[in-house]
Amino acid sequence: MTPTSVHDIRNLALLGHAGCGKTTLLEALLVASGTIGAAGSIERGDTVGDFDPQEKAMGHSLATSLAHLEWAGHWINLLDTPGLPDLAGRALPALSAVETAAVLVSATAGIESGTRRMMEAARDKCRLVVVTKIDTASPASLATLMEDLCATFGRECLPINLPAASGERVLDCFFAPDSSLAPAFSSVSAAHDTIVDQVVELDEALMASYLEQGESLAPEQLHAPFEQALREGHLIPVCFVSARTGAGVKELLDIFGRLMPDPTEGNPPQFLKGEGASAQAVDVAPDPEGHVIAHVFQVANDPYRGKLGLFRIHQGTIGPNTQLYLGDSRKSFKVAHLLRLQGKNQVETPLGVPGDICAVARVDDIHPNAVLHDSHDEDSYHLPAPRYPQPVFGLALIPQKHGDEQKLAEALTRLLDEDPCLEVGFDHQARQTVVRGLGELHLKIVLEQLRSRWNLQFETATPSVPYRETIVGAAEARYRHKKQSGGAGQFGEVALRVESLPRGSGTELASEVKGGAIPTNFLPAVEKGVRQALHEGALAGFPVQDVRVVLVDGKHHAVDSNEVSFVTAGRHATLEALLGARPVVLEPLVSVTVKVADSHFGEISAEFAGRRGHLTTTESPASGWTLLTAIVPMAEMDGFEARLKAICAGESEFAVSACGYEPAPQDVQQRLAKAHASHGNGQ
Repeated sequence: MTPTSVHDIRNLALLGHAGCGKTTLLEALLVASGTIGAAGSIERGDTVGDFDPQEKAMGHSLATSLAHLEWAGHWINLLDTPGLPDLAGRALPALSAVETAAVLVSATAGIESGTRRMMEAARDKCRLVVVTKIDTASPASLATLMEDLCATFGRECLPINLPAASGERVLDCFFAPDSSLAPAFSSVSAAHDTIVDQVVELDEALMASYLEQGESLAPEQLHAPFEQALREGHLIPVCFVSARTGAGVKELLDIFGRLMPDPTEGNPPQFLKGEGASAQAVDVAPDPEGHVIAHVFQVANDPYRGKLGLFRIHQGTIGPNTQLYLGDSRKSFKVAHLLRLQGKNQVETPLGVPGDICAVARVDDIHPNAVLHDSHDEDSYHLPAPRYPQPVFGLALIPQKHGDEQKLAEALTRLLDEDPCLEVGFDHQARQTVVRGLGELHLKIVLEQLRSRWNLQFETATPSVPYRETIVGAAEARYRHKKQSGGAGQFGEVALRVESLPRGSGTELASEVKGGAIPTNFLPAVEKGVRQALHEGALAGFPVQDVRVVLVDGKHHAVDSNEVSFVTAGRHATLEALLGARPVVLEPLVSVTVKVADSHFGEISAEFAGRRGHLTTTESPASGWTLLTAIVPMAEMDGFEARLKAICAGESEFAVSACGYEPAPQDVQQRLAKAHASHGNGQ
């Protein structure tokens, strides 16, 4: 079967912290629906979701995988996402392809950092909490976890079923509740009344019937307000399951099919037309007869099978031989093979309708966040990219084999398609390729992929810290570039002013030149020189930020003035003005969040202090555990992860995110400026 109606489709992303059971639950769902005969296991390395050799070796999902199943007339697409904190960038794109975020929480581990991160990232989606591994938890701990969910994510978290006191099954609290059954905590009737009360609040007529006449309401009567409650975040259903014993698995499939939104009922993504401030919102409706509009949310690269683009169809119908455009490309490509994925298996499908998730292979130009369409009317349509964590950990790569530089560059370009939180740059001073990621594990995974998939061998080194420069005052400067060597010479004069901007503002360029002191055809050359100076830095050789440069005056010569003259004049005037405006070196800061046992609080606090860090918050997410957040200079983070493991014997959680720049200590500034001067900055 292939889905032929948008109303039959349910799209869900399985999200959550590493180890919460996403891939194992996917296996149980596929077995319960009859899609596969027997469940694979992480230990054997034979699951549908984790098929890459590196995933099998690590025992963790490293990329989002797609699987589908049929249940009671519904076609359910499931995206199994990575849970490792370092791989958040590979999980978050899945949200753009689904209506429902199913956030898994381990009954034994409780609410973890990945739980919080994904619940926050999915705020504009319909959300469902799935408590897994209920066979390993006591009734008391399950009750406590339910209280923790409400305390952390709001009273909108309400159980839609409850684990039985025996733990061998779950008890329905919505469709056909039986108040005579004994749950592990609370009561079936109380849970039923609470969730119905929450839903009918959004329908005044239904509420009047419910309250005044005391009528019981059938699930069908509650469907529309239930969907509205999900869309508005007024309800976050909580359900319980054990993938190992099967308890609650079929009940979860019923919830997916009967209660989770189809593509016409969820919160649709907001497509934009045009770029920047002039971009306008456009409506994209799941109409099978409309123009095709599809969004590429993931790209995978295989050295042997080529590039594979996964996309969600939002409007129109796609079949083999459909001609599609990629973004604003004027050249179309033919969908030679429309694919449906079941883990690593690719099966051709004759039809893709609105709401469906399909794939296309061997389209070289396809890239993440691309919009596929069949009419030039949608050339400038796009979806805003998700807000990704900023890469903060870096490694320099030095190929061992001469001539592998180009091969390394091509492999990294492929990996950039797959991982939006990977950053690649080139350190011109050290002449090294630098990759940055979200943590040491993230970079370790990337390096292994370079070795195994592209057969690259290289050495690694610690890269330079990405310092920046700014100014704390204002200054003006005038520079005349004049050169005469017979014949046409060179002449350009530029006067400008530099001013400081608030932290995080970037750079601004403006002009107050009047009377044609600098002809308009030379203004781009002046801007080029200004930008060269801002990139070079005036104090220690680092790019300048949070600065406004205003061109105020200049002179030109009818014969000798040219672009080179004004590039040179603009560059030197900018450097002189920066030096006069009290330049300072800014060092990058990171926010470090660590979950450790209470007994290690003192050691971790001391570790932060020794790295010039300071604590910003502490809280207790669970009994016996402390969550610490500190701001630490990036330059001081080398070796922190290894030190954390040594202190906590591996029993800890760790996440890092960029959090801006602040002036470096005076001794650091002096050292960097001296090093820059000793290399001969040529300024």
